[in-house]
Amino acid sequence: MNKAIVLLEDGTIFYGKAEGPAMTSVGEICFTTGMTGYQEVFTDPSYFNQIVVATNTHIGNYGIHRDESQSGSVKIAGFVCRNFNEQHSRVRESESLPDFFRREGILAVSEVDTRKLVRHIREKGAMNALISSEDKPLEELKAILAKAPSMKGMGLASEVSTQKMYTLGDENRAYRIAVLDLGVKRNILDSLLKYDAYVGVFPHNASLEEIAAWKPDGILISNGPGDPEPLHEQAELVKKLIDQEMPTFGICLGHQLISLSQGLETFKMFNGHRGINHPVKNLLTGRCEVTSQNHGFAVSRESAEKNGSVEITHIHLNDDTIAGLRLRNKPVFSVQYHPEASPGPNDSEYLFEQFFELIRENKAKKPGGKVEESAER
Repeated sequence: MNKAIVLLEDGTIFYGKAEGPAMTSVGEICFTTGMTGYQEVFTDPSYFNQIVVATNTHIGNYGIHRDESQSGSVKIAGFVCRNFNEQHSRVRESESLPDFFRREGILAVSEVDTRKLVRHIREKGAMNALISSEDKPLEELKAILAKAPSMKGMGLASEVSTQKMYTLGDENRAYRIAVLDLGVKRNILDSLLKYDAYVGVFPHNASLEEIAAWKPDGILISNGPGDPEPLHEQAELVKKLIDQEMPTFGICLGHQLISLSQGLETFKMFNGHRGINHPVKNLLTGRCEVTSQNHGFAVSRESAEKNGSVEITHIHLNDDTIAGLRLRNKPVFSVQYHPEASPGPNDSEYLFEQFFELIRENKAKKPGGKVEESAER
């Protein structure tokens, strides 16, 4: 058996079996509670620089399918699980998870007591960790881990954003949607395309002039990894877009940047929310949603309640943290979860329709503002 080590920042050690190349990897360790959707997790840019622990016992039993990746490559720093299935079964053409990790150059560690590991993380909070399948002395591994920077204060959007603007769909469609790519998931773009939209995806360092020149009808501020607070330029750009009365929809990191642009505060959570079964209550309708979530930072509820221009629209029912908000006098709203799912339930898909309804209302206010009906497909 190829031995591997999981070393936590506080000195706690777990041993397991190496799956993938001989290497050492460092990142913030976190856990996800999803029973399915491991491929989507591995390729979600919001997980960049994180070592992910699966609470589900069996990983890899249905293999990997190219259509389910949420970006062009694996984004996690490493993976830890209990049972790593060498064999998989699936009707559609797919490859095994071991082959996928070897091809992507990612280390996974299996045969770890993940129940004990997750309980430790829950009790001690998020922290850096190291996984290694290399034959290195423990003291050397500890020295490598000690040099790793904290996730707090780390702006990572530039690491996963597109470097050049690109478009999706037919330019003759009814709506032009600009996406500020801070680590956007593929299914967010696919969800926009369902609504008769022509989508322009802009890099993290795009200027107001570049976006305005494309003449969008609405802006989506995407999800992404890291701490939102260092993203001063992006928060300032979002503020300028909002000041121009541009219909704006923020998802996860986008939600946090909209909040920062309005003077709210964000904070690093003790553990964060990651999984596909998180309960959220819509305060406007009274309805509850089961949601897909992946974030380690959140918006301060106290700062939101003190801001008269902000209305809290959704709360997380496990800990009462803000899960959504809107601006009272602007066509702007955001949520701290993933309405596009992938993986996860579809309870929150209505938020995309809500976004396009804002766009239709905004277009109708303009001279000659007759608007085509949304063509959901």
